[in-house]
Amino acid sequence: MDEAMKSRGCKVALVLGSGGARGYAHIGVIEALEARGFEIIAIAGCSMGAVVGGVYAAGKLPEYRDWVCRLDYLDVLRLVDVTWSPMGAMRANKVMDKLAGLVDDIELQDLSVPVTTVATDMTRQREVWFQHGPLLRAIRASIAVPGVITPVTLGDQVLVDGGLLNPLPIMPVLAAHEADIVMAVNATAHTPRPVTLDEMLPADAAPAEPPAATREGADTMGHWVSEVKSATRRLWGGLGCAEDRSDAELPGAEAPDAEARGKREWGKLDMILQSFDITQAALARYKVAGYPPDVLVEVPKTVCSAYEFHRADALIRLGRTLADEALEQHLRSEARHDSPCVDNPPDEPD
Repeated sequence: MDEAMKSRGCKVALVLGSGGARGYAHIGVIEALEARGFEIIAIAGCSMGAVVGGVYAAGKLPEYRDWVCRLDYLDVLRLVDVTWSPMGAMRANKVMDKLAGLVDDIELQDLSVPVTTVATDMTRQREVWFQHGPLLRAIRASIAVPGVITPVTLGDQVLVDGGLLNPLPIMPVLAAHEADIVMAVNATAHTPRPVTLDEMLPADAAPAEPPAATREGADTMGHWVSEVKSATRRLWGGLGCAEDRSDAELPGAEAPDAEARGKREWGKLDMILQSFDITQAALARYKVAGYPPDVLVEVPKTVCSAYEFHRADALIRLGRTLADEALEQHLRSEARHDSPCVDNPPDEPD
């Protein structure tokens, strides 16, 4: 990588897609842009992209980065606040309380960088773009994964995760006519074969996996997982799943014991997340095909699951690595055309 390839203050409209924990890579992308002298003048974000984009525009990204990089597996589980609501297994109040401590009650229209967050209105079955009003409300609506995190009710709107319809919201930033480039970060990218986070990181990077939990930590983890499983059993029990009835009706089948049933119900929650992931990946491909960005950063969806929020440090490093590679390629291409956005382009052989 040639560090001499720098921007001359080019203006960037940045699109930060959904992807759960993989959205931590957005932090690394922003760091790569700033290191090269780019100026971010507009942001559109969905789900975790809304979180990172909003926190960045509020001037609190360093504090947020410091917090998430200190979270281990047990810390993440402690942030899970289960609910008996049939609308979702979790409320996300603890996470939102932490964000409130960072950004306070700032309004979207008062941010230093214009931010659009995207949610989905279940009532009217359409996208909702937040460009005015409380930042925290806009973020909370955008992260409400259907069936997992409870929705936000706003008037007659029932708002859930924007990734349901638009996991990579490129359209909102196309109006940023002053932007020199549009850069999109797809955190649900398909790859020809599954790749791991360790494979994607540079060879000299620290191990991506966190240290194993202690015995005491393992006990705590078991307590929190039990609560999540309990909420999920209640959620699915209320739905009267046909699968549960058919199991009992099979000739010679025995009713599953509590432990076996708990494992199966937890698997159903995982199935929701996996299905949502697959749908978002397909939708993101269509968005890129319809509105190709100038620079595309793709984070393979196989590098980790959507809820491995204890792997922030490695995912941030991955984001910076992938952004550096994409920006290097873009700047070299611009240098060949004597673009004013490239500073000190090196000589290259014909």
